[in-house]
Amino acid sequence: MMEKITLICNENGIRIDKYINIDAMTRATVQRLIESGNITVNGKPTKNNYKLKQGDCIEITPEKPRDANIEPENIPLDIVYEDEHLLVVNKPQGMVVHPAPGNYNKTLVNALLYHCKDNLSGINGVLRPGIVHRIDKDTSGLLLVAKTNEAHLSLSEQIQNKSVKREYVCICEGIVKPKKGIIDAPIGRDPSNRLKMAVVPINSKHAVTHFEVTQYFKNASKLRCVLETGRTHQIRVHMQYIGHPVMGDPLYARTNPYKLSGQALHAKIIGFEHPHSGEYMEFCAEPPKSFEDLIKKLNS
Repeated sequence: MMEKITLICNENGIRIDKYINIDAMTRATVQRLIESGNITVNGKPTKNNYKLKQGDCIEITPEKPRDANIEPENIPLDIVYEDEHLLVVNKPQGMVVHPAPGNYNKTLVNALLYHCKDNLSGINGVLRPGIVHRIDKDTSGLLLVAKTNEAHLSLSEQIQNKSVKREYVCICEGIVKPKKGIIDAPIGRDPSNRLKMAVVPINSKHAVTHFEVTQYFKNASKLRCVLETGRTHQIRVHMQYIGHPVMGDPLYARTNPYKLSGQALHAKIIGFEHPHSGEYMEFCAEPPKSFEDLIKKLNS
């Protein structure tokens, strides 16, 4: 039986499916768990529109972290750190994080199921066991993976509270000016292309990216970007928004003169408070060889 998660509500009048809708668990997942009886309030079944009272005891029984369709695969993992609570993994460019239509194998989750066996958080259900947050298929870099539900909830709460440090490096088209700044622009689904995100005034979420140019080339810029929020495609959308899309981006860049296999974007640093010890931990992974190769071409 999966271990239960207990939460004590500290608010009044908020819908239960919205209250639990943090990065650890999507609203659709919460609603499905409520409908299946996996979420109770004060020991009794509840409904999606139930409005919580302060002091309500919420018990969540997560779904099993895998089913017969998601198979463990012996895929090498670049593990930067691991203990009994969590892993920090350096994901290569081109690897999908979790199974989805069209990608049911060779994902990070398939590799994690082989490496960790049953030791993964079940909060995000059968398709995303252990996955606390995601980066895009063609973005490389550091990801947090939770082994226990307690670690998952702690890390997700830190992400929600903006206390997790997430620093990226990217190479963008053109000369980015000013050299340092903040992009504060809401991101939502592009109304003209459902595959893309965009800066839009309605049906969008608050999004903030801090950036600093670390190197200029003839017609490109290398940047350090720090996420204040974590929206889908956030850096890619924000850089396009200011007129400097990430080089090689198949969705947002104008051209791809260097025939890159994906956007030149890498999650370089992640810092967080360990969910068990409380110790602040920070890890760094340098960009892949494709970054070095691109920089050599830009310099020449």
